[in-house]
Amino acid sequence: MELSQDVMKAVETLEYRVTAGDVATKTGLNIAQAEAGVLALASATQAHIQVAETGDVAYEFPRQFRATLRNKYWQLRWQETWGKIWSALFYVIRISFGIMLILAVVTVFVAIIAIQIGMQQRDDDNGGGYSGGGFGFNPWLWIGRDMFYWFGYSPRRQYGRQYESSPSRSRSGQGNKLNFLEAIYSFLFGDGDPNKNLDERRWGAIAAVIRNNRGAVSAEQLAPYLDDANLDDDFEDYVIPALSRFNGQPKVSPEGDLVYYFPELQVTAKTQRSQSIPAFLKEAKRRFTSASSDQVTIAIGLGVALVVGAIYLGGLLSGAGDLPGFVGLVQSVHWLLLGYGIAFLGIPAGRYFWVQQQNQQIETRNTQRQRLVGKTIPRKLSYAKQFATETIVGKEDLAYTTETDLIDQEISNRDKLDAEWQKRLESS
Repeated sequence: MELSQDVMKAVETLEYRVTAGDVATKTGLNIAQAEAGVLALASATQAHIQVAETGDVAYEFPRQFRATLRNKYWQLRWQETWGKIWSALFYVIRISFGIMLILAVVTVFVAIIAIQIGMQQRDDDNGGGYSGGGFGFNPWLWIGRDMFYWFGYSPRRQYGRQYESSPSRSRSGQGNKLNFLEAIYSFLFGDGDPNKNLDERRWGAIAAVIRNNRGAVSAEQLAPYLDDANLDDDFEDYVIPALSRFNGQPKVSPEGDLVYYFPELQVTAKTQRSQSIPAFLKEAKRRFTSASSDQVTIAIGLGVALVVGAIYLGGLLSGAGDLPGFVGLVQSVHWLLLGYGIAFLGIPAGRYFWVQQQNQQIETRNTQRQRLVGKTIPRKLSYAKQFATETIVGKEDLAYTTETDLIDQEISNRDKLDAEWQKRLESS
């Protein structure tokens, strides 16, 4: 089985001695996956297996098991190396969109200026002078006054710290670590799904609720973390995914109430403190962009400049035939530049409305889950406590461990067994 990074992180967090139930609680993996992952890691790192007299199993891992794995498996070394390569490669991909935008704007307006200069020289050669009409549009006059402000060199900088401490600047700058090229990517495509680990959070919270209640719960306690939970009827089908994932078993009270207990999650390597968990599973709303308002203004301004400039350039190039040199090259990619400008403005516009729609759905789901908080039924909780227990696989109660020789363990266990029988005889 492939070694799981989630299992490795859980083992480290749990201080290198775990049961399968501990790992399932920490990672949200189902019991079978957690057990298989722990076994694979134990086999690869020569971890010690410890079996309690109850038959429950714990695993103790060496603290430097990651170094052991790196030395043993080239795949792990390659994964770490590829992770660093991909991080650098993805950064280049992100900033490439901003670089392409700036190059496209510069290309369009340099081509416009080159054409206008050529037209002026032609008029001068014909003795007509340059009237400033017709194609006398100067793109630099159109955007020049604000260009320095866009890139952070506004004359308002003369006010120094006064300007920097204005509410809009301080608000947009808080927590904003993006440079301008990174902000272009964020403006175009956003910052990813904030709920990409929602399932991990969901099952981790459910496992924590079960652990906090010593392995026995009612459906109402799990409902705020599950989808499609409905407490208005007597059906508790929404609990089935949790039962399947953590090997839960239903129990029926004399009054006909259902409670659920999870034997594997009741076994732990050491006493666990109650975990702090949210009252319900809350999804984070999507952000349109983490770029600052100034960076968004710059991005929109450059996009508009590219579209308008490309349209104007198209007018200059229409009917001009095939042109030589740089202008000819721009002529051949003119529609590509215009298309890039339209897409640059169109993608964020469409994404804005999509984000609003997604956030409305997220808010609806959050509200539904929040309404389920605190709907527990006291008689169910009272019945569930009959099945609540915690089995600790302590080092002092081991029947077998791979840490010591088997013969020594048999001798030790024989002495322990004789002492137990002697105690029983004396008590009788």
